[in-house]
Amino acid sequence: MKNIITLLVLVALFTACDNGPKEVNSLDTAVLETDNNNTNEPKMSFSQSQWDFGTITEGERVEHTFKFVNDGKSDLVISSATASCGCTIPNWPKEPIAPGEKGEIKVEFNSAGKSDMVNKDITILANTNPVKTILQIKVFVKKKEQ
Repeated sequence: MKNIITLLVLVALFTACDNGPKEVNSLDTAVLETDNNNTNEPKMSFSQSQWDFGTITEGERVEHTFKFVNDGKSDLVISSATASCGCTIPNWPKEPIAPGEKGEIKVEFNSAGKSDMVNKDITILANTNPVKTILQIKVFVKKKEQ
């Protein structure tokens, strides 16, 4: 019963919104552009969001540092950085990063037990819009000669 009431409330909210066409004049457009350009949110801008380690031998550990700048207007706070596998370990700044300041996310990849082409995602959660940022690494791991 609770679910049905919740569903009805949500339907009422969505259907009550005026989604029809609306006349926009130049003053409205200017206000919209100003609002979009003056958000107070932090913004993470990476110099690169992907890294290719090339070819390494199984068992090697490699690392790369992704560099970014807070291009927003308020402090950037990274709440977590997780990888798609335990073989990849991200290390991120735990302190807030002020507007205009730089930061780094160091990613270490352990190729033990891996072979061929490996692609891994690093998911960054922060107080940005959108909340989630994905970094990627790739590497070709060749078998160790015996």
